[in-house]
Amino acid sequence: MAESSPTLDEWRRLYQALIRTKEIAPWEWMTETDIFGVQDPETDEIGFVSVMGMLGEHLALAVYRGAAGLYSFWAFEEMPDDVPAEAILGMPHLQASFEDREVLTNKDRELIKQLGLRFRGRQAWPMFRSYRPGYLPWYLEPQEVRHLTYALEQAADVALRFKEDPALLEPIDEESYLVRVPRQVEGELLWEDKAVRVPPPEPEGISVMMDPQALEYVKQLPQGEHTLEADLFVFPIHIQDRGARPYMPHMLLVVESESGFILGSELLEPKQGLAEIWGSVPMQLVHQLANLGTRPREVRVQSFQLFALVQLLAKELDFEVKQAPRLRSLEHARQSLLHRFS
Repeated sequence: MAESSPTLDEWRRLYQALIRTKEIAPWEWMTETDIFGVQDPETDEIGFVSVMGMLGEHLALAVYRGAAGLYSFWAFEEMPDDVPAEAILGMPHLQASFEDREVLTNKDRELIKQLGLRFRGRQAWPMFRSYRPGYLPWYLEPQEVRHLTYALEQAADVALRFKEDPALLEPIDEESYLVRVPRQVEGELLWEDKAVRVPPPEPEGISVMMDPQALEYVKQLPQGEHTLEADLFVFPIHIQDRGARPYMPHMLLVVESESGFILGSELLEPKQGLAEIWGSVPMQLVHQLANLGTRPREVRVQSFQLFALVQLLAKELDFEVKQAPRLRSLEHARQSLLHRFS
């Protein structure tokens, strides 16, 4: 049975760990690329800690979860400065930050009151959030509270030693990191440094879904002369079931290239992860073609991933797939939908 919510004692330990971090102020000598790991004694998962705030704009510690979180961070570091917000939302991590009071929600402030804590001033109020791909930042679950607590407590140890010895975090090679590793000795957790090699994670497999009956129906349809444009993207509206974690859905948008007419605009929820959304694309496209009543002569896409998925259908339904640097009709339709929902 899943734990419902963190206990007050768990929250208190987490707040104490972050308050200790504020006293140390590691952002005065650490940059966000001074990465090190902390192994969770409960799950063995390694959280990779990044200290933010050297420029004074956002005082925070992020803990990137596992190899997937770590390498999503490095990929983000290589992106241009004007990356969309979805790029940050796509990195699996926990974040502990210091905010102005008005940034916190009533739930955050009520918890601080229950703990008997007081804060005053700008960038003084602790806030904790969980980031999962496909979802909006949300409150921590019990295991996340404990995972973040271990990371913050060990971050204080590493930060102070790094201040005295900047060579502490110099990597042996590009895939090795200093990791704080726990061990039980007479019922007590003892921590030690260990160099751990962390290779990039294997690409997440995509299981393609299909509706065989709909596919057979579309195979029998006549082929027209029209060209379609298709794209899958995050649609920036917030959807939340009662009490659940809110998310921004992906939209599979299909338009007729010449007229710009919208043939389909399916909103897809990341219930089982983003791989499930991508895997549903061929089936969703087949349903849209069934409603259209003809097979296209050509389908144009931008991304390689979408090209590969649509190519699976192209062989079955005898149409061409092309990658295009720009899909003008689809861009216009997308902006029209965004304006409608804004």
